[in-house]
Amino acid sequence: MVDYSKWKDIEISDDEDETHPNIDTPSLFRWRHQARIERMEERRREQEEFEQRKNETLRQLNETKRKLAEVPPESPDMDSLKKALKELEDKEREIKNKEEELKKKEKHTPWNVDTISEPGFTKTIINTKPGRPKDENLTEEEKEAKMKKFIKENEKLLKKFGMLRKYDDSKQFLQEHNHLACEETANYLVIWCINLEMEDKHDLMAHVAHQTICMQYILELSKQLDVDPRACISSFFSRIQVAEKTYKDSFDDELEQFKARIKKRAAEKIQEALREQEEEERQARLGPGGLDPVEVYEELPDELKKCFDSQDVPMLQATIAKMPETEAVYYMKRCVDSGLWVPSKNDEEPTMGESTAVSKDREASADAEIVD
Repeated sequence: MVDYSKWKDIEISDDEDETHPNIDTPSLFRWRHQARIERMEERRREQEEFEQRKNETLRQLNETKRKLAEVPPESPDMDSLKKALKELEDKEREIKNKEEELKKKEKHTPWNVDTISEPGFTKTIINTKPGRPKDENLTEEEKEAKMKKFIKENEKLLKKFGMLRKYDDSKQFLQEHNHLACEETANYLVIWCINLEMEDKHDLMAHVAHQTICMQYILELSKQLDVDPRACISSFFSRIQVAEKTYKDSFDDELEQFKARIKKRAAEKIQEALREQEEEERQARLGPGGLDPVEVYEELPDELKKCFDSQDVPMLQATIAKMPETEAVYYMKRCVDSGLWVPSKNDEEPTMGESTAVSKDREASADAEIVD
């Protein structure tokens, strides 16, 4: 006889009941789902602990019975073994009662979206969906090599998927190329979005971002069901096309947040590139003493700046002569270390260097020199 009582009480899906309009519905659904997962995990741990106690008790019981059969009746250990046997038999009865209690508890536990598809009539499973691929054991170098190999072999397909517009087309394309349903595809699409935003191709970025979220939803669904992402392609596209408002709103909200993150990251990468370029230019400007002529020039007193702006060596010599010796030595050493002042082979014939920032318009070449 099939026990149909299991279907009397089924927990509704996280996104099926109504909530107050002032409540963040997507967050509430996630909290409910997490709470249910934690309850299921607690029941699983309880069952595992029970099985361990049961197996250990049976082992001790069999071991005690074996010892009783081996020792002679007059042995001094006989009484202690009988006492231990009685305690273990009592413990075995308690375990059997606990086992019946757990079975009843399991029988009356309502089904939900995470358990309703579990086989209930047989332990024989036919045509099971493949489990999710495991990459936890790969090193960072191995993951990077795997990503590069994947892109090299599939970049044309990845770009084609990113440009698709209709759900039906995306579904058919991924079913024909189901190996693209993986983390590497999502990572490639994210990088592509960032590059498009950096190139000011905002509309194209928004389109590829939509395809990116579709792929991320497929991957998230595979995690929740613990199946291969390829098995979730049809399920996702079938649901998103007939989705209820709450589900569609959640998808659209995630898409908008993703585009905002892409814009922020693209702006950060542009700033990083500018800083790297500035640092390269700065390194190229450094003088023989490792100082930046731009920074040294900005620190000079105004009278010394005028000398370098006019490239007037006699004026520079006269200005230095008027300054306190310690101050004059300090500034001229910095000018030499930065390349603003290049001593010639003959000390009586100094060379005045000109950098990018010290010419009159501060845009002349750093390599230009005027020799007095």
